[in-house]
Amino acid sequence: MLQNKPRHPEKIKKYNPTTLKKPNWLRVKAPTSKKYFETLDIVKTHNLVTVCQEAACPNIGECWDKKHATFMILGDTCTRACAFCNVKTGKPSGPPDPLEPLNVAKSVLKLGLKHVVVTSVDRDDLKDGGAGQFISTIRYIKELSPGTTIEILTPDFLRKNKNYIDIAVVKPDVFNHNLETVPRIYKQIRPGSNYLESLKLLREVKEFDKTIFTKSGIMIGLGEDYSEIIEVLKDMKKSNIDFVTIGQYLQPSIHHEKVHKFYSPDEFKSLYNYCLNLGFKMISSSPMTRSSYHADEDFEKLKKAI
Repeated sequence: MLQNKPRHPEKIKKYNPTTLKKPNWLRVKAPTSKKYFETLDIVKTHNLVTVCQEAACPNIGECWDKKHATFMILGDTCTRACAFCNVKTGKPSGPPDPLEPLNVAKSVLKLGLKHVVVTSVDRDDLKDGGAGQFISTIRYIKELSPGTTIEILTPDFLRKNKNYIDIAVVKPDVFNHNLETVPRIYKQIRPGSNYLESLKLLREVKEFDKTIFTKSGIMIGLGEDYSEIIEVLKDMKKSNIDFVTIGQYLQPSIHHEKVHKFYSPDEFKSLYNYCLNLGFKMISSSPMTRSSYHADEDFEKLKKAI
């Protein structure tokens, strides 16, 4: 009998169990609502991939109960191998599905979304890094559901000739690219990526079109020092990022990077206040914060903040 291929072949020999006890404020109930299963049915019907499922997001029950889902384009296999991420890694099986952008747009329409988040795996194997698929997806959503605001969460398009600017041309409402962690541990946590290049992407998108909101986030608990978090936040502000998210890292499996620290709600509140003093237009800082958590509500607040 053939065995299923491991999701993370590069991590299979690593053993990094988290020894810290998960605090009560991070415990969530398994999803059981009717609306959750209705959302699941729509995703399956259109043969879509969501980061909610692939990244084992702890907020999936709450978000899908509201019929909020973050669509993941460019397939389900990532060419990078970040130490924190649960998305399957390896060599993608082929070119992007040409029907994927239209199917995402159809699902947006069927779910009646006022705001949608579209993300992707990294596709270093593609000449444009997958920028064309983002552009097609944005255009189809605007065509089928013109009242829906669009937030994208992109890879870094490293060594892809600044193809992120091509995406900015079709004017998503929010352009998000996560820094993820502090520069000292980038090679360990986010191999194949470059902290300064990620900051450059966000800065250049804002310089290209000041009407596009820029957004970025970090996870904490990966082994960083508090002072390093502060420096990253300062770098974000210098790069004119509008919206920052800060959330607790949770280990997807014993083969991923372990949790080095569980930050308390009070510590997240302290970081929120620091961001507020720096002058960010929008801040989400809590143990359960993820890039697209409450994205629709936060976008409405962001528009009112300008």
